[in-house]
Amino acid sequence: MKSRKQSQVLLQGNEACVRGAIAAGCRFYAGYPITPATEIMEYMARQLPEAGGVCIQMEDEIASMGAIIGASLAGSKSMTATSGPGFSLMQEHIGYACMAEVPCVVVDVMRAGPSTGLPTQAAQGDVMQARWGTHGDHSIIVLAPSSVYEFYELTIQAFNLAERYRTPTILLADEIVGHMREGVSLPPQGELEIENRPRPTVPPEWHVPYGDPGTGVPPMPAFGEGYRYHVTGLHHDVRGYPTTRPDEVQALMRRLFSKISNDFERLQWCDSYFTEDAEMTVIAYGCVARAGLQAVKEARQKGLKVGLVKLKILWPFMRRTITGITESSRVILVPEMNVGQISREVKRVNQGSCEIATLNKIDGTAITPGEILSKIEEVYR
Repeated sequence: MKSRKQSQVLLQGNEACVRGAIAAGCRFYAGYPITPATEIMEYMARQLPEAGGVCIQMEDEIASMGAIIGASLAGSKSMTATSGPGFSLMQEHIGYACMAEVPCVVVDVMRAGPSTGLPTQAAQGDVMQARWGTHGDHSIIVLAPSSVYEFYELTIQAFNLAERYRTPTILLADEIVGHMREGVSLPPQGELEIENRPRPTVPPEWHVPYGDPGTGVPPMPAFGEGYRYHVTGLHHDVRGYPTTRPDEVQALMRRLFSKISNDFERLQWCDSYFTEDAEMTVIAYGCVARAGLQAVKEARQKGLKVGLVKLKILWPFMRRTITGITESSRVILVPEMNVGQISREVKRVNQGSCEIATLNKIDGTAITPGEILSKIEEVYR
Protein backbone atom coordinates (compact mmCIF):
# COMPACT_ATOMS: atom_id res chain seq x y z
CA MET A 1 0.00 0.00 0.00
CA LYS A 2 1.38 3.40 -0.98
CA SER A 3 2.25 5.66 1.96
CA ARG A 4 0.28 8.85 2.37
CA LYS A 5 3.51 10.55 3.35
CA GLN A 6 5.23 12.67 0.75
CA SER A 7 8.61 11.59 -0.57
CA GLN A 8 11.51 12.74 1.51
CA VAL A 9 12.82 16.10 0.35
CA LEU A 10 16.09 17.90 1.08
CA LEU A 11 15.30 21.31 2.55
CA GLN A 12 17.17 24.16 4.14
CA GLY A 13 15.67 25.34 7.42
CA ASN A 14 14.65 28.68 5.95
CA GLU A 15 12.98 26.87 3.03
CA ALA A 16 11.11 24.61 5.46
CA CYS A 17 9.81 27.73 7.20
CA VAL A 18 8.33 28.93 3.89
CA ARG A 19 6.76 25.54 3.22
CA GLY A 20 5.19 25.59 6.67
CA ALA A 21 3.88 29.13 6.28
CA ILE A 22 2.18 28.36 2.98
CA ALA A 23 0.75 25.12 4.35
CA ALA A 24 -0.68 27.10 7.30
CA GLY A 25 -2.48 29.44 4.90
CA CYS A 26 -0.06 32.37 4.71
CA ARG A 27 -0.93 34.39 1.62
CA PHE A 28 0.93 37.66 2.26
CA TYR A 29 4.62 38.18 2.94
CA ALA A 30 6.41 41.50 3.27
CA GLY A 31 10.07 41.69 4.14
CA TYR A 32 13.50 43.14 3.64
CA PRO A 33 16.60 41.02 2.96
CA ILE A 34 18.97 40.44 5.86
CA THR A 35 21.47 37.70 6.65
CA PRO A 36 20.79 34.94 7.75
CA ALA A 37 17.05 35.18 6.95
CA THR A 38 17.24 36.32 3.31
CA GLU A 39 16.47 32.88 1.89
CA ILE A 40 13.00 33.05 3.45
CA MET A 41 12.07 36.05 1.32
CA GLU A 42 13.78 34.63 -1.77
CA TYR A 43 11.91 31.34 -1.45
CA MET A 44 8.66 33.15 -0.65
CA ALA A 45 9.05 35.21 -3.83
CA ARG A 46 9.06 31.96 -5.83
CA GLN A 47 6.58 29.86 -3.89
CA LEU A 48 3.91 32.25 -2.57
CA PRO A 49 2.58 33.49 -5.96
CA GLU A 50 2.11 29.87 -7.02
CA ALA A 51 -0.15 29.43 -3.98
CA GLY A 52 -2.19 32.50 -4.89
CA GLY A 53 -0.42 34.81 -2.46
CA VAL A 54 1.57 38.03 -2.61
CA CYS A 55 5.23 38.54 -1.70
CA ILE A 56 6.58 42.08 -1.62
CA GLN A 57 9.97 43.55 -0.74
CA MET A 58 9.51 46.63 1.41
CA GLU A 59 11.89 49.56 1.90
CA ASP A 60 12.82 48.43 5.41
CA GLU A 61 11.77 46.27 8.34
CA ILE A 62 9.51 48.94 9.84
CA ALA A 63 7.45 49.06 6.66
CA SER A 64 7.49 45.26 6.44
CA MET A 65 5.86 44.93 9.85
CA GLY A 66 3.32 47.62 9.02
CA ALA A 67 2.43 45.86 5.77
CA ILE A 68 1.74 42.49 7.38
CA ILE A 69 -0.43 44.15 10.03
CA GLY A 70 -2.48 45.77 7.28
CA ALA A 71 -2.75 42.53 5.32
CA SER A 72 -3.94 40.68 8.42
CA LEU A 73 -6.60 43.31 9.11
CA ALA A 74 -7.76 42.77 5.54
CA GLY A 75 -8.22 39.06 6.24
CA SER A 76 -4.96 37.46 5.07
CA LYS A 77 -2.64 35.33 7.16
CA SER A 78 0.65 37.24 6.97
CA MET A 79 4.31 36.87 7.86
CA THR A 80 7.65 38.64 7.80
CA ALA A 81 11.18 37.44 8.55
CA THR A 82 14.34 39.17 9.67
CA SER A 83 17.39 38.92 11.92
CA GLY A 84 18.53 40.87 15.00
CA PRO A 85 18.96 44.43 13.63
CA GLY A 86 15.71 44.25 11.67
CA PHE A 87 13.93 42.67 14.62
CA SER A 88 14.90 45.72 16.68
CA LEU A 89 13.29 48.00 14.10
CA MET A 90 10.05 45.98 14.19
CA GLN A 91 9.44 46.31 17.92
CA GLU A 92 7.12 49.33 17.92
CA HIS A 93 4.83 47.70 15.36
CA ILE A 94 4.92 44.42 17.27
CA GLY A 95 3.61 46.31 20.28
CA TYR A 96 0.92 47.87 18.08
CA ALA A 97 -0.14 44.42 16.89
CA CYS A 98 -0.32 43.23 20.51
CA MET A 99 -2.57 46.14 21.51
CA ALA A 100 -4.74 46.04 18.39
CA GLU A 101 -4.85 42.21 18.53
CA VAL A 102 -3.68 41.64 14.98
CA PRO A 103 -2.57 38.04 14.25
CA CYS A 104 0.69 37.73 12.31
CA VAL A 105 3.95 35.77 12.40
CA VAL A 106 7.42 37.29 12.80
CA VAL A 107 10.45 35.06 12.13
CA ASP A 108 13.78 36.08 13.66
CA VAL A 109 16.72 33.99 12.45
CA MET A 110 19.21 35.01 15.12
CA ARG A 111 22.78 36.07 14.47
CA ALA A 112 25.48 37.34 16.83
CA GLY A 113 25.10 40.91 18.05
CA PRO A 114 24.58 43.54 19.31
CA SER A 115 24.46 45.99 16.39
CA THR A 116 25.81 44.51 13.13
CA GLY A 117 27.71 41.90 15.14
CA LEU A 118 28.60 38.78 13.18
CA PRO A 119 26.08 38.74 10.31
CA THR A 120 26.86 35.23 9.10
CA GLN A 121 27.34 33.48 12.43
CA ALA A 122 25.01 32.01 15.00
CA ALA A 123 23.82 33.13 18.41
CA GLN A 124 20.82 32.93 20.70
CA GLY A 125 20.99 36.48 21.98
CA ASP A 126 17.46 37.62 21.04
CA VAL A 127 15.57 35.54 23.61
CA MET A 128 14.89 38.41 26.01
CA GLN A 129 14.33 40.85 23.16
CA ALA A 130 11.60 38.55 21.83
CA ARG A 131 9.92 38.74 25.22
CA TRP A 132 10.48 42.37 26.18
CA GLY A 133 11.56 44.12 22.97
CA THR A 134 8.46 46.26 22.69
CA HIS A 135 7.70 48.69 25.50
CA GLY A 136 4.96 48.31 28.08
CA ASP A 137 3.41 45.26 29.71
CA HIS A 138 2.36 42.78 27.06
CA SER A 139 1.98 39.06 26.54
CA ILE A 140 3.83 37.34 23.71
CA ILE A 141 4.30 33.84 22.28
CA VAL A 142 7.74 32.71 21.10
CA LEU A 143 8.58 29.32 19.54
CA ALA A 144 12.09 27.90 18.97
CA PRO A 145 12.82 25.14 16.38
CA SER A 146 15.89 22.91 16.64
CA SER A 147 15.72 21.09 13.28
CA VAL A 148 14.61 21.62 9.71
CA TYR A 149 11.41 19.66 10.28
CA GLU A 150 10.64 21.58 13.47
CA PHE A 151 11.10 24.83 11.55
CA TYR A 152 8.34 23.59 9.24
CA GLU A 153 6.16 22.26 12.05
CA LEU A 154 6.52 25.23 14.40
CA THR A 155 5.87 27.71 11.59
CA ILE A 156 2.47 26.08 11.18
CA GLN A 157 1.95 26.20 14.93
CA ALA A 158 3.01 29.86 15.01
CA PHE A 159 0.20 30.69 12.60
CA ASN A 160 -2.24 28.57 14.57
CA LEU A 161 -1.38 30.36 17.81
CA ALA A 162 -1.47 33.79 16.18
CA GLU A 163 -4.94 33.07 14.82
CA ARG A 164 -6.22 31.39 18.00
CA TYR A 165 -5.24 34.24 20.30
CA ARG A 166 -5.29 37.18 17.86
CA THR A 167 -1.72 38.12 18.63
CA PRO A 168 1.67 38.40 16.91
CA THR A 169 3.67 35.21 17.34
CA ILE A 170 7.45 35.09 17.08
CA LEU A 171 9.42 32.20 15.63
CA LEU A 172 12.94 32.40 17.07
CA ALA A 173 15.34 30.28 15.05
CA ASP A 174 19.11 30.56 14.95
CA GLU A 175 21.47 30.81 11.99
CA ILE A 176 22.46 27.14 12.22
CA VAL A 177 18.88 25.87 12.09
CA GLY A 178 18.04 28.38 9.36
CA HIS A 179 20.90 27.34 7.10
CA MET A 180 21.26 23.60 7.76
CA ARG A 181 19.87 21.14 5.24
CA GLU A 182 18.16 17.89 6.20
CA GLY A 183 16.01 15.28 4.55
CA VAL A 184 12.44 15.66 5.81
CA SER A 185 9.10 14.00 5.08
CA LEU A 186 6.32 16.56 5.03
CA PRO A 187 2.79 15.37 5.85
CA PRO A 188 0.03 15.77 3.25
CA GLN A 189 -1.93 19.02 3.55
CA GLY A 190 -5.05 17.11 4.54
CA GLU A 191 -3.39 15.75 7.68
CA LEU A 192 -2.40 19.17 9.03
CA GLU A 193 -4.36 20.83 11.82
CA ILE A 194 -4.88 24.41 10.66
CA GLU A 195 -6.57 27.02 12.83
CA ASN A 196 -8.23 30.24 11.70
CA ARG A 197 -9.12 33.35 13.63
CA PRO A 198 -12.56 33.49 15.29
CA ARG A 199 -15.13 35.17 13.05
CA PRO A 200 -18.26 37.15 13.98
CA THR A 201 -21.50 35.19 14.13
CA VAL A 202 -23.75 38.25 14.46
CA PRO A 203 -24.76 40.95 11.97
CA PRO A 204 -22.48 43.99 11.65
CA GLU A 205 -24.83 46.20 13.65
CA TRP A 206 -24.61 43.82 16.64
CA HIS A 207 -20.86 43.31 16.52
CA VAL A 208 -18.81 44.59 19.50
CA PRO A 209 -15.24 44.70 18.10
CA TYR A 210 -13.33 44.14 21.35
CA GLY A 211 -15.95 42.53 23.53
CA ASP A 212 -15.03 39.36 25.40
CA PRO A 213 -17.05 36.39 24.11
CA GLY A 214 -15.93 34.30 27.09
CA THR A 215 -12.64 33.09 25.61
CA GLY A 216 -10.85 36.43 25.90
CA VAL A 217 -10.46 36.50 22.10
CA PRO A 218 -12.94 38.74 20.24
CA PRO A 219 -14.18 37.59 16.82
CA MET A 220 -12.27 39.33 14.01
CA PRO A 221 -13.94 40.36 10.76
CA ALA A 222 -11.87 41.42 7.78
CA PHE A 223 -11.98 44.97 6.54
CA GLY A 224 -14.36 45.20 3.61
CA GLU A 225 -16.87 42.68 4.96
CA GLY A 226 -19.25 45.32 6.29
CA TYR A 227 -18.05 45.25 9.89
CA ARG A 228 -16.74 48.68 10.83
CA TYR A 229 -14.46 49.12 13.81
CA HIS A 230 -11.72 51.44 15.01
CA VAL A 231 -8.14 50.15 15.16
CA THR A 232 -5.68 51.94 17.42
CA GLY A 233 -2.57 51.41 19.51
CA LEU A 234 -4.12 53.50 22.26
CA HIS A 235 -5.92 51.89 25.16
CA HIS A 236 -9.45 51.50 23.91
CA ASP A 237 -12.93 50.49 24.96
CA VAL A 238 -14.87 47.51 23.63
CA ARG A 239 -15.82 49.52 20.54
CA GLY A 240 -12.18 50.25 19.76
CA TYR A 241 -12.25 53.95 20.63
CA PRO A 242 -9.50 55.52 22.79
CA THR A 243 -10.20 55.71 26.50
CA THR A 244 -8.46 56.78 29.68
CA ARG A 245 -11.13 55.41 32.01
CA PRO A 246 -9.29 53.25 34.58
CA ASP A 247 -11.98 50.55 34.58
CA GLU A 248 -11.86 50.19 30.78
CA VAL A 249 -8.06 50.28 30.62
CA GLN A 250 -7.78 47.68 33.38
CA ALA A 251 -10.32 45.39 31.72
CA LEU A 252 -8.53 45.60 28.37
CA MET A 253 -5.08 44.85 29.80
CA ARG A 254 -6.35 41.97 31.94
CA ARG A 255 -8.03 40.43 28.91
CA LEU A 256 -4.93 40.78 26.72
CA PHE A 257 -2.94 38.81 29.29
CA SER A 258 -5.59 36.30 30.33
CA LYS A 259 -6.42 35.10 26.81
CA ILE A 260 -2.96 33.51 26.79
CA SER A 261 -2.31 32.90 30.50
CA ASN A 262 -5.60 30.99 30.84
CA ASP A 263 -4.19 28.51 28.33
CA PHE A 264 -0.79 27.94 29.96
CA GLU A 265 -1.50 24.20 30.21
CA ARG A 266 -1.78 24.04 26.40
CA LEU A 267 1.51 25.88 25.96
CA GLN A 268 3.92 23.52 27.73
CA TRP A 269 5.73 22.36 24.58
CA CYS A 270 8.92 20.39 25.01
CA ASP A 271 10.51 17.05 24.15
CA SER A 272 12.11 14.91 26.85
CA TYR A 273 14.89 12.36 26.43
CA PHE A 274 16.21 9.93 29.09
CA THR A 275 14.50 11.88 31.88
CA GLU A 276 12.72 8.99 33.63
CA ASP A 277 15.61 8.32 36.02
CA ALA A 278 17.73 11.41 35.39
CA GLU A 279 19.64 12.82 38.31
CA MET A 280 20.90 15.65 36.11
CA THR A 281 18.89 17.37 33.38
CA VAL A 282 20.12 19.47 30.46
CA ILE A 283 17.65 22.18 29.38
CA ALA A 284 18.31 23.55 25.90
CA TYR A 285 16.65 24.94 22.78
CA GLY A 286 17.46 25.57 19.13
CA CYS A 287 20.64 24.15 17.65
CA VAL A 288 22.13 23.71 21.14
CA ALA A 289 19.47 21.12 21.97
CA ARG A 290 20.83 18.91 19.17
CA ALA A 291 24.32 19.04 20.62
CA GLY A 292 22.81 18.49 24.06
CA LEU A 293 21.09 15.28 22.99
CA GLN A 294 24.32 13.82 21.62
CA ALA A 295 26.15 14.80 24.81
CA VAL A 296 23.45 13.16 26.95
CA LYS A 297 23.72 9.93 24.94
CA GLU A 298 27.49 9.87 25.45
CA ALA A 299 27.06 10.63 29.15
CA ARG A 300 24.66 7.69 29.45
CA GLN A 301 27.29 5.44 27.89
CA LYS A 302 29.60 6.51 30.72
CA GLY A 303 27.01 5.56 33.33
CA LEU A 304 25.85 9.09 34.14
CA LYS A 305 22.11 9.43 34.68
CA VAL A 306 21.56 12.53 32.56
CA GLY A 307 18.45 13.57 30.61
CA LEU A 308 17.54 16.34 28.19
CA VAL A 309 14.50 18.62 27.98
CA LYS A 310 14.30 20.48 24.67
CA LEU A 311 12.19 23.62 24.89
CA LYS A 312 10.01 24.30 21.84
CA ILE A 313 8.20 27.28 23.33
CA LEU A 314 10.21 29.93 25.18
CA TRP A 315 7.48 32.44 26.02
CA PRO A 316 5.29 32.23 27.93
CA PHE A 317 7.97 30.51 29.99
CA MET A 318 7.04 26.95 30.89
CA ARG A 319 7.14 27.53 34.62
CA ARG A 320 5.12 24.44 35.54
CA THR A 321 7.25 22.12 33.42
CA ILE A 322 10.52 23.57 34.72
CA THR A 323 9.29 23.36 38.32
CA GLY A 324 8.80 19.62 37.87
CA ILE A 325 12.36 19.29 36.56
CA THR A 326 13.87 21.23 39.45
CA GLU A 327 12.03 18.99 41.91
CA SER A 328 13.29 15.74 40.34
CA SER A 329 16.90 16.69 39.47
CA ARG A 330 19.92 17.30 41.65
CA VAL A 331 21.62 19.39 38.97
CA ILE A 332 20.34 21.29 35.92
CA LEU A 333 22.64 22.42 33.11
CA VAL A 334 21.50 25.18 30.74
CA PRO A 335 23.82 25.59 27.72
CA GLU A 336 23.12 28.67 25.58
CA MET A 337 24.77 30.73 22.86
CA ASN A 338 24.39 33.91 24.92
CA VAL A 339 25.45 35.07 28.38
CA GLY A 340 22.51 33.34 30.07
CA GLN A 341 19.00 34.40 29.07
CA ILE A 342 16.86 31.30 29.57
CA SER A 343 19.07 30.19 32.47
CA ARG A 344 17.93 33.31 34.35
CA GLU A 345 14.35 32.12 34.03
CA VAL A 346 15.29 28.62 35.17
CA LYS A 347 17.02 30.09 38.22
CA ARG A 348 13.99 32.26 38.96
CA VAL A 349 11.69 29.23 38.91
CA ASN A 350 14.17 27.02 40.78
CA GLN A 351 14.32 29.10 43.98
CA GLY A 352 17.07 26.93 45.43
CA SER A 353 15.51 23.51 44.77
CA CYS A 354 18.60 22.20 42.99
CA GLU A 355 21.95 23.32 41.62
CA ILE A 356 21.83 25.29 38.34
CA ALA A 357 24.91 25.20 36.10
CA THR A 358 25.40 27.16 32.90
CA LEU A 359 27.49 26.86 29.75
CA ASN A 360 27.62 30.03 27.70
CA LYS A 361 29.32 30.74 24.39
CA ILE A 362 29.25 34.11 22.63
CA ASP A 363 31.97 33.89 19.96
CA GLY A 364 29.69 33.07 17.02
CA THR A 365 30.53 29.36 16.98
CA ALA A 366 28.23 26.52 17.96
CA ILE A 367 28.31 24.79 21.33
CA THR A 368 29.51 21.27 20.58
CA PRO A 369 28.45 17.94 22.13
CA GLY A 370 31.98 17.60 23.51
CA GLU A 371 31.75 20.93 25.33
CA ILE A 372 28.41 20.00 26.87
CA LEU A 373 29.71 16.56 27.86
CA SER A 374 32.75 18.12 29.55
CA LYS A 375 30.46 20.42 31.53
CA ILE A 376 28.21 17.49 32.47
CA GLU A 377 31.22 15.58 33.81
CA GLU A 378 32.40 18.66 35.69
CA VAL A 379 29.15 19.33 37.58
CA TYR A 380 27.67 15.83 37.84
CA ARG A 381 27.60 14.63 41.45
